[in-house]
Amino acid sequence: MTSRDPKHAFTSRPRDADTWIQAGGLSPPKNGAKAQHFTARLTIDVTPDLRGRIKVAAFRRGITIAEMLRNRLSREFPRNPPGRRMSQLTHVELLWIKKQVENRIRFGRSEDQHIIDREWRVVSFEAGSIFAFVRWTGNEYGTTLSRIDILRAVAPGERYITVPYVRPGGESLLQISGWPKVEKVLQAIDAVEALGIDPADAAPEHWQHIHNRVSVGERPRPYTKTRHQAWLHRRKLIS
Repeated sequence: MTSRDPKHAFTSRPRDADTWIQAGGLSPPKNGAKAQHFTARLTIDVTPDLRGRIKVAAFRRGITIAEMLRNRLSREFPRNPPGRRMSQLTHVELLWIKKQVENRIRFGRSEDQHIIDREWRVVSFEAGSIFAFVRWTGNEYGTTLSRIDILRAVAPGERYITVPYVRPGGESLLQISGWPKVEKVLQAIDAVEALGIDPADAAPEHWQHIHNRVSVGERPRPYTKTRHQAWLHRRKLIS
């Protein structure tokens, strides 16, 4: 198996919030680090219900409401607005709230990433790249959602489907829900890696085949090095 690029180590499942935020070779904010001087006050009116939800969200993330909202506003209104190239990327929001929400990238080569706080980051993919997006949510009674999507990032003007947390969306190669079936897809991804092949480079038709077979409870055909070489030759002809 080929070694993984430490830059993209965050693709593995996190053990806790500190591991999650440190993954990818980036360091978390220094303890006690304070925001720079704030000299302008922004006042908005919200409903009591919304105020309560904001307070709960800030508490769960271990930061103040002001810090959480400043982070959000800084992301939405950057000092140097992204150029045309950023608008051509596909952006995926990754959340990690212990025992509640786990959004992660199983494979894929991200072009950029932006850390918002200890539980929230955004990774971006170039058009044409393929990535696997895993979502899990739960509550005190157990799992409420387990899903994996394998998507191809699209260029402006291309057709796409919408997926929660993915902007604008992507071309769907695989879409599986329910842990028993999601586990089979994850095993298929492991099998590709066992061949020394990055799943992001595998033939897109392989993921479509796995979607079709797993959806109806059938065992998919394994990926092979011979099939991969055939795909690489075909990709050169169509590129």
